[in-house]
Amino acid sequence: MSSRPITSQPTRRKVLLLGSTGSIGTSALKVARDIPERMEIVGLAAHRSVDALVAQVLETGVKQVSLTDEASAARARALLPADVVIHVGEQGLVDLVQASDADMVLVAIVGVAGLAPAMAAIEAGKHLAVASKEILVMAGEAVMEAAKRRGVDILPVDSEHNAIFQCLEGHRGCDVRRILLTASGGPFRQLPADQLPQVTLAQALKHPTWTMGRKITIDSATLFNKGLEMIEARWLFDVPMSQIEVVVHPQSIVHSMVEFTDNSVIAQLSHSDMCFPIQYAVTWPDRVPNNLRPLDFAKLASLAFEAPRTQDFPALDLARHAGEVGGTLPAVLNAANEVAVEAFLAERTSFPAIWKTVAAVMERHSVVQHPDLPTLIDADAWARRTAADLLPRA
Repeated sequence: MSSRPITSQPTRRKVLLLGSTGSIGTSALKVARDIPERMEIVGLAAHRSVDALVAQVLETGVKQVSLTDEASAARARALLPADVVIHVGEQGLVDLVQASDADMVLVAIVGVAGLAPAMAAIEAGKHLAVASKEILVMAGEAVMEAAKRRGVDILPVDSEHNAIFQCLEGHRGCDVRRILLTASGGPFRQLPADQLPQVTLAQALKHPTWTMGRKITIDSATLFNKGLEMIEARWLFDVPMSQIEVVVHPQSIVHSMVEFTDNSVIAQLSHSDMCFPIQYAVTWPDRVPNNLRPLDFAKLASLAFEAPRTQDFPALDLARHAGEVGGTLPAVLNAANEVAVEAFLAERTSFPAIWKTVAAVMERHSVVQHPDLPTLIDADAWARRTAADLLPRA
């Protein structure tokens, strides 16, 4: 990641928002309402939430949008002004990126679908704000090399990586001893290990701190969310996996920390609101006043920290292994996890089966080092097929 300010930064950033109807997307729209002098939404992409997308188009006045399939696009055409261009499908996302006059693309699409438009944004010379972990987990090496070649900045939107980015401002990479990612611990932080097989879907979807989509909420419960963030941090900040650690912090006030070689630790703190990291990514290197709730330290009861239960929640060790081996293995871990989570969300498998499936798929994989994008996509597809074969059928 570049540590320099974006050159010739416009006073008002033009942002193309991919994943506009999800939790990150709706938070980004809140930021745009809060600081209209610094952020303009110029394009929107959604999955199949037509009504929500139409409402966003009518609010923002954008003329370029994208939807996943023709049926959704047909519904949208009947509801939107005639001058709004609707792109469709996977290629539609790429076309939207290329057609947009945005100078920043905020990718908040869950899964592998965000990779192609992210690469298209880089090749078009548009700066990238990344909320989708899968982009750097799958293709961190290729993405960061492309960004360096094109002079594009990759700005993190995840609260943890955005916090690290802020902590590292003005510091040299050689001065870093450890990156400390904080984790809420999820809803089962204190649940005895022998009760994990009985965990229900409803219980797993009750996150103690954040309101997020279903898939990422399950990832938080298993700690795969934090495992993916470890791999993402390895590429964003160009540090080895050995320098990245996870600490459980149930209050989710400290969003991450950096320990330096002099044993000093710098942390970033705020309330649990994704508007904070989104705004910083959009306005960086500036800090801009807003209407977000400030911290009142006198009212904070306590800030607690504890080690993660890696024996009971193996996701962190699986992710560390994938990040250390590299090549196609992180893509395999990510794809297998997505399939296993889908099975759990459909109530076809147990909670522990998620990490057991991922481990089994990783063991079966023959790693390819320094893969190109077609190789990564093939590895992703192989992992999905293999995971599906290991899980109960619908």
